[in-house]
Amino acid sequence: MNTYMKNIFNALLLLITCTALHGQEGTFKKVDSSYHRYADYIEDDAITWGYLSVPEDWNQPMSDSIKIAVSVLKNTSGKANAEALVFIQGGPGQGSVDDVWSWLNHSLRKNHDIVLFDTRGTGYSQPRLCPDLGKEFLAILAKNQSPSKDEEQKANAALACKSDLIKKGINVEAYQSTSVAKDLHALKNSLGYKQWNIYGVSYGTYMAQVYANMFPNDISKLILDSSISNITEYYTANTTNYMTSLQKVFKACEADENCNKNYPNIENIYYEVIADLEKNPITVDVDKFLIESESFTFNAEDFKVALQQALYNKQLVAVIPLLIYEFKARNKIALGNLVPAFSALLNMDYGVYYCVSCNETLPVNDIETLEQKSNSYKGLKGPISFYKSDFVVCDQWNIQKDSIIYQNLDKLKESNMPVLVFGGEFDPITPEGNAEKTANLFNNGTAVTAYTYGHVPSFTRIGTEVVTAFIDKNEVPEKEVFKKAPALQIVNSITVNGGVSSMGNSLDEQDPLFLTPLLIALGVALAFIIAHGIKLIRRKYKKLSDKIVRILCLLTSVFGIISLIGFVNALLTTVDQNFYILAFGLPSSYDYLYIFMWIFLGLLSLTLLFYVIKIKQLNERSILFSIVFSNILIAVYFLYWGII
Repeated sequence: MNTYMKNIFNALLLLITCTALHGQEGTFKKVDSSYHRYADYIEDDAITWGYLSVPEDWNQPMSDSIKIAVSVLKNTSGKANAEALVFIQGGPGQGSVDDVWSWLNHSLRKNHDIVLFDTRGTGYSQPRLCPDLGKEFLAILAKNQSPSKDEEQKANAALACKSDLIKKGINVEAYQSTSVAKDLHALKNSLGYKQWNIYGVSYGTYMAQVYANMFPNDISKLILDSSISNITEYYTANTTNYMTSLQKVFKACEADENCNKNYPNIENIYYEVIADLEKNPITVDVDKFLIESESFTFNAEDFKVALQQALYNKQLVAVIPLLIYEFKARNKIALGNLVPAFSALLNMDYGVYYCVSCNETLPVNDIETLEQKSNSYKGLKGPISFYKSDFVVCDQWNIQKDSIIYQNLDKLKESNMPVLVFGGEFDPITPEGNAEKTANLFNNGTAVTAYTYGHVPSFTRIGTEVVTAFIDKNEVPEKEVFKKAPALQIVNSITVNGGVSSMGNSLDEQDPLFLTPLLIALGVALAFIIAHGIKLIRRKYKKLSDKIVRILCLLTSVFGIISLIGFVNALLTTVDQNFYILAFGLPSSYDYLYIFMWIFLGLLSLTLLFYVIKIKQLNERSILFSIVFSNILIAVYFLYWGII
């Protein structure tokens, strides 16, 4: 090669290298908020919306570019150079841009910019990987079939997703935590921050650790909530973590006199339900918008998943004994209300879930160890199939894969960044013990146990106070700070009525077309009580039939209004106490409302009968018809909701 050609070659090489380095930096471009599904409801001009363009494969900078959806909530103090906090959501497969509501008025926003981003392949990022796969999984779970059949169909659906991604030219190997760490590094540089604080939750804590290991100088402080302390045990300890947390609930119920009275032998009943559902699954009706078949069959595996998911949330933990007994009673109406929770469980981008899990998690976990640990719980009948099936999926997903991604996180110990780690007492997936283990991975880590809470407790009132003090004031909390949290109040004495949930849902929708007739009926009834009550007191009616029918109408209206308003008040009060109670009914302290309702229905029947018999003898028949019809309409609403 002559000198001239060498110079040309070197120039081209330099150009390619510079282009590659530029590509690795990533570029951020502002856009309007129209891409956000709730854009019309967010009235905050201090939010910057945009996309970060980065290489799909950071190891090949000239690879196709992808877009990471980003929203930056500028601090409310108007600081020009405020330090930022970036939030990493879990899953894997969940983005955080839709979490904007949680951050609009968060106390951290006063002094810090809040950076939300949808991890590559999720949410508003482009491309989005198999966003409908979760719906397919829900349809599979809904069927009355064996766990092995569920696993087979789940694997087929996941592999169809992978095949579709490959056909579209998407590199499924590029969607994992190291890529996310490089995305974050590029985002920090593009937004112009020298350092920022990282706040990871659930699987986002592992991504945060990978980021801290690769780019420690990027991070000022690190918050890890519900952390993964050892990725090689994330699946193998799954059953142990679940049962350890569930047994805490059993012990709490046994120690509670009322709970032990209402739900005796709760642990034995739990295993009895598993055995029963293996032989006799429960099929419930559901809305078509959730499942095309309009039915969901609860088998033993679905029951175990339902209990595991209940342990995530303190209010749901409080209804676990009730939930177990409703499964025992085979209460189809109450159990039908659980199906939306399954839908929420699968509401993430499962294409990313399997890209990440099969790239870096399942290969370093061992199914034999999972099964061995699960077998120590004899009545459990094996691991939770929902998680065990991921081994089946990833075995086939990785069939042509030559190597796995394993992150050595030893560099974490070299960093002096302050680290705060939360662990929820009842957390079934990343148990409270993980907090101490994770904190020990760092040189300057502090673990906090969130007593009485489940998964992601840092977003509670106490948690928010602790996080804000840690970030704003460098205050390290006392380990017992959550001891001041309200005690777990296990829900007792519930009168089961499926209509309560239906009533709550329809009122919550605030549909004017649905509610207007009811409001008119209430207005007519109230007007009648006032107007004709005064006339009766003043003895305006001479005929006995006119007096009787108006007294009946007045009493019917009074009990109708009291019943309806009473149920609405009970709903609102119960929501404040524990929203999930409404899935089953109302506390027994509201039983008098059912009595009032039946008195109302009895009086309505008597009034209607008297009106029909005496119609020719009555004055102002049109007015009487209006009030009778209004009360019938109130009764129809009770009937429609299913409270009657």
